Amino acid sequence: MTAVSASIDIHVPPERVWAVIMDPQHFDDWVTIHRKLGHVDTGEPREGFRVDQTLCLHHAHFKVKWELARMDEPRHVVWEGRGPAGSRALIEERLAPLDGGAWTRFEYHNQYDQPGGILGRMASRVLVQGAAEREAGRSLQKLKALLEDGAGGR
Repeated sequence: MTAVSASIDIHVPPERVWAVIMDPQHFDDWVTIHRKLGHVDTGEPREGFRVDQTLCLHHAHFKVKWELARMDEPRHVVWEGRGPAGSRALIEERLAPLDGGAWTRFEYHNQYDQPGGILGRMASRVLVQGAAEREAGRSLQKLKALLEDGAGGR
């Protein structure tokens, strides 16, 4: 599996960050590789909650079916994803209060595998990982700007 990690400190409480990252309708506001939502379960996010998402990396669109595997609101969430040709992903997000809860440290970790066996893994390391790392950093910067500018967390 290939892994991408990023973190950022955001000047809002963890509950505000949580409200945005857990709302699929906000994905377009901050996830740079997000293109569109498909199926989204109704109700509040909970273990077993499902979201279908179309993403784009290196001009290639692909669909991922996400299921919320674990959740400890507003501190920790794990999403398990299934993509094309048997590919899998695991996203873990952690929120930690800083400065008495006025700030949040948001940590993002994504582990994914590429279809195609060893050749797919080699191609992923060469072609995809650098772009994935850049996009993770850009997404966290967009999330910070969204929340600190007061537009996030409807």
